[in-house]
Amino acid sequence: MQKIVSYPLSFLFLIFFGLTLLVFHPVQWICLSFFGYNTHKKSVSLLNLCLMGCTHILGTRYSFRMPDKMPEKGPLIIVSNHQSMYDIPPIIWRLRAYHPKFVSKRELGKGIPSVSFNLRHGGSVLIDRKDRRQALKAIAGLGTYIERTGRSAVIFPEGTRSRDGNPKPFRMIGLKALIENAPSAHILPVSINNSWKMLRYGKFPLGLGNHLEFKIHPPLPARDCTEEMLINIEKQIVDNIKVVDS
Repeated sequence: MQKIVSYPLSFLFLIFFGLTLLVFHPVQWICLSFFGYNTHKKSVSLLNLCLMGCTHILGTRYSFRMPDKMPEKGPLIIVSNHQSMYDIPPIIWRLRAYHPKFVSKRELGKGIPSVSFNLRHGGSVLIDRKDRRQALKAIAGLGTYIERTGRSAVIFPEGTRSRDGNPKPFRMIGLKALIENAPSAHILPVSINNSWKMLRYGKFPLGLGNHLEFKIHPPLPARDCTEEMLINIEKQIVDNIKVVDS
């Protein structure tokens, strides 16, 4: 029954979601071209708040559990599990004070209104997942960028999203490249739950009534990072995921 009800609601959602992307594409261009980075960044934050608002049509709710103490400023290296594209707007909005930038696959850099523009011009990096050398060079460059600017990088060490919520093994090489090039950063582990349920039926229709939970763990200084610490970061993230039986 939920899937049947989801068809009209998903259609309505996609209309509003698409219109939001179309409206903010020229808004971003104007902000960046005439007013510079800071105004563009504010438009991106507002875009992602609006995208979250669109998901309320589907009955989606969001909650964030924050540590008692957060760094006053960046750089941050935000390390998270990945369940769907709906992970991203809440991270951008809730952590907007830290200017999050993403490690994203190259294919997303063209063809998607607003999203592609921001990925190309907002400080994120696009990688070819089949070209390890290019990917590592781009990630290292992002580390240098956040070290210089005090902004933040978001990396999903699983490499691709989990389709059923069960975490995949973390590949730490990209995270190590960020740490090496941003030694003054803090590492911020994040555990995401229930985002995969938005796509439980595939891309259409969408899941209804989901509660997306983001648990942000206490920050850790990157300069103190060891192999044991990386293992513990993965364990901390995974231990706070509500694992779904296959």
